[in-house]
Formats: sequence, structure tokens, C-alpha cells
Amino acid sequence: MTLVLDTAAQNLLFREARTANTFTGEPVTDEQVQAIYDLVKYGPTAFNQTPLRVVLVRSAEARERLVAQMSEGNQAKTGSAPLVAILAADNEFHEELPELLPHFPEAKDLFFSERPVRERNAGLNAALQAAYFIVGVRAAGLAAGPMTGFDFAGVQKEFLDDDHSPLMVVNIGRPGEDASFPRLPRLRYESVVTTV
Repeated sequence: MTLVLDTAAQNLLFREARTANTFTGEPVTDEQVQAIYDLVKYGPTAFNQTPLRVVLVRSAEARERLVAQMSEGNQAKTGSAPLVAILAADNEFHEELPELLPHFPEAKDLFFSERPVRERNAGLNAALQAAYFIVGVRAAGLAAGPMTGFDFAGVQKEFLDDDHSPLMVVNIGRPGEDASFPRLPRLRYESVVTTV
């Protein structure tokens, strides 16, 4: 192999990691979530904008409100997961740029003064960070069940504000019995990669 990461770590993060649909009752702690964030926050984003925001849904009342917004096929999974995270894009991320990009604080106004530009950038870069977050969950020895089958407007209304756009809901925990479906095919290298 030409990868530096050892095979066990490759398997944990990618080859053997699966989207979980059932979970054990073992809780996911705040310390685990902080360790995940403290690892994945180093993933690159354009201008270091880091627009991902995470809402942890822990209370029974909040869980009920979220389950009501999920598509029918995702309600039971979301209702029974040890922890659920709403991943969202902060469309006002530019307010943090003077701190996050101290060598170029004028980028805040130079590139991101218009809301449509911010929304496009926030969506793309928060999606990158969401992918890092899922890999971070796997690095913690947990399973992630990312889903986009929900009422986006409803989740925004219930849990966010007009400056935050939901991207996905992620169930988190230790995989339970029959947690994943059989592995689906992936495209071959030759089908994806071209050289010019």
C-alpha cells in the first residue's frame, strides 16, 4: 500500500465503516463529541471560514420535535439513536473571519459582503466539514447515520434561525443489531479519475 495510514485505521474510517440504522443504548458523551470536533476542526475550508454549526439534540422534548420533521423511514432511527446532531451552515460565517483569517481580515467585506455569495460558500464549506465530522465520528469508534430525508424548512424553524441552513441530520452511537445494509457498489478508479 502507498498510504501512510495503517490498514486498521483505513478500515476503521472507510472500508469497514458503515452507515448505521440501529444503535445500542450506550450513550455518547459530550467529551466524545468535543474530541471529535477537536480533531475535525483542522479540515480545510476556503478562507478558513469554518461555517459548520452543530446542534446536539439531547432532550426528550427536542427529540420529539426533530422526529416530527424526519421522513417516515427515518423517524424510528432518529427517535432511538443515543445522540442526534443537526449539521447546519452558518450563512453569517464572515463575521468570524477577522479572527479566523487574521492575516487577511478584509476578506470579510471584500469577498463576502453579499448574502448570496455567503450562502453558496457556507453550503459548500459546511458540507466539507460535515464529511470531516462523519469521519471524526468513525475515528471515535462510533457509527454515524447521516440523513437528508427530513423537512428542511421545518428543521430550520424548530432548531435554527434564518442565518443557519440545515445540511443533514446525523444519528450517532455504537452500531446495534443488523445496523447496516449490505455494502453497495462503488465506482472504479477508471470511471472517476481522468488525466489531462
